Amino acid sequence: MVSSVNLREYLDFAAQTAYEAGRLTLGYFRTGVMRPELKPDDTPVTVADREAERLIRARIGARYPGHAVVGEEYGLEGDSSHRWIVDPIDGTKAFVRGVPLYGVLIGLEIEGTCEVGAAYFPALDEMVYAAAGEGCYCNGRRSRVSRAQTLERGILSFTDASSFEEHNREAAFRRLVQTAGASRGWSDAYGHALVATGRIELMLDAVMNPWDCAPFPPILREAGGYFGDWSGNETIYANEALSTTRALLPEVRRLIEGTQTRGAGEIPHPEIKS
Repeated sequence: MVSSVNLREYLDFAAQTAYEAGRLTLGYFRTGVMRPELKPDDTPVTVADREAERLIRARIGARYPGHAVVGEEYGLEGDSSHRWIVDPIDGTKAFVRGVPLYGVLIGLEIEGTCEVGAAYFPALDEMVYAAAGEGCYCNGRRSRVSRAQTLERGILSFTDASSFEEHNREAAFRRLVQTAGASRGWSDAYGHALVATGRIELMLDAVMNPWDCAPFPPILREAGGYFGDWSGNETIYANEALSTTRALLPEVRRLIEGTQTRGAGEIPHPEIKS
């Protein structure tokens, strides 16, 4: 079992490293000199993505040489019970277009469980970070999820509306949008950070890579919420994701499964599996 002292050390390191990588990206942001390339999966990548990931990897290698690292741009390096999972720019499309909602994501997985996470949004100078047992914070202030008791009183956000049909989630998405008090496209990692800080109630992604979300299991957990797949399992490996509050998770799952009626057939609150 990892001690809280070690987790605090890892958290401080993750937050500082995310900050430094984020400041690097700002040197390219809105400069008009970006020339994105397309990767084999047709997603864009820029020199800022690559330089930021190299900075993060260099800091991890210098501080924790025995740890493994997996990142979006340079893949897996090393084999260890401690694995850093990195996205140097989550929301590269936003970054390229000068939209300030992109983020630098760093998570630490220890023996298969995400225990530490830092999500820094450089253009907003906003850092959301947490470690198991240490609480969730945004720029130094304790963060908690919303107190809304029904989705009708909440806001739903998402990344790409067309992705729900592509991944056979269109019907569930429509039920959730129709039930929510409002829906907005505050996308990518920033939407999950909004849930953790109590500013919205539900964030949906029909498609997700592990490096897109590694900080969020501990961040949502420590904020009193849930991050995981659409079935109630806390994971970053389901190729899909949602964030919400624990109070709203049963309602969200009923809507996803199309069983909205409460009563004898009500789906119980799922056990959150790590």
